[in-house]
Amino acid sequence: MDLALFSIGVVGNVISVLMFASPITTFWRIIQSRSTGDFEPTPYVVTLLSSSFWVYYGVTKPGTFLVATVNGVGAVLEAIYVFLFLLYAKPPQRMKTAALVGGLDVGAFGAVFLVTWFGIHHESARISVIGTIGAFLNILMYGSPLAAVSARFRRLQEEDETKP
Repeated sequence: MDLALFSIGVVGNVISVLMFASPITTFWRIIQSRSTGDFEPTPYVVTLLSSSFWVYYGVTKPGTFLVATVNGVGAVLEAIYVFLFLLYAKPPQRMKTAALVGGLDVGAFGAVFLVTWFGIHHESARISVIGTIGAFLNILMYGSPLAAVSARFRRLQEEDETKP
């Protein structure tokens, strides 16, 4: 039975890695054009945060090796995407991306890590807090593309308003 569950977990990890890798064609276009164009950084920044929390959860909770490994791969890929955003975005978008990364991926993750690691001394409570935050971040991660749609919609509205 354990082998069957582990095998299902591995299949899930392969699917998850494919999901994390899905923006590769987008970032290949960004590299070729040397511009992020109309792409929004929010989905990638939030996915990096979510993956980072799940890595933390996976290394904190015994027996969750697969959670840590797949999200470790996801965190590396998302960090590359965010780096490319910082490299190729125009200055206003670069500042927005840097602020999001600093506030969320460094600040929020760092604060939660410090509070849970040094402030919560019972392992089961620490695991519950990290897991709850991770679950909340999953909701944000899957909802974050809506931020990109909303930004695109606002830009289209602004363009329509400036037309004679």
